[in-house]
Amino acid sequence: MVTLLSVVLVAPLVFAAIQKLSHREDVVRSYAIVGVPEDKLNSLAVILLAGAAGLIAGLFWEPIGIAAAAGVVSYFVLAIAAHIRFHDEQRLPTPLVILLLAAAVLLLRVFT
Repeated sequence: MVTLLSVVLVAPLVFAAIQKLSHREDVVRSYAIVGVPEDKLNSLAVILLAGAAGLIAGLFWEPIGIAAAAGVVSYFVLAIAAHIRFHDEQRLPTPLVILLLAAAVLLLRVFT
């Protein structure tokens, strides 16, 4: 189960990273709403790609998978906090779903 959830989690992480790297006007605008300047998008994309790579590597070495899942959980807790802080509740469902998936991966990795 943890393998399947890890692989499923990688997809939205890579998609979100590609969106950030695109620097499309609508993407830049949506992140500006929550206080993220355009010059930080590449850094956020690298963090997401590192999390995705860590989740895949964690399929072969569990400590990396645990660290990656913990990092992804932290990233999305902060993302949700930013959306709440800037009253951008309409965009909360996506990071919330990814957070729940990452938390499930983390819990399964730690407790199984």
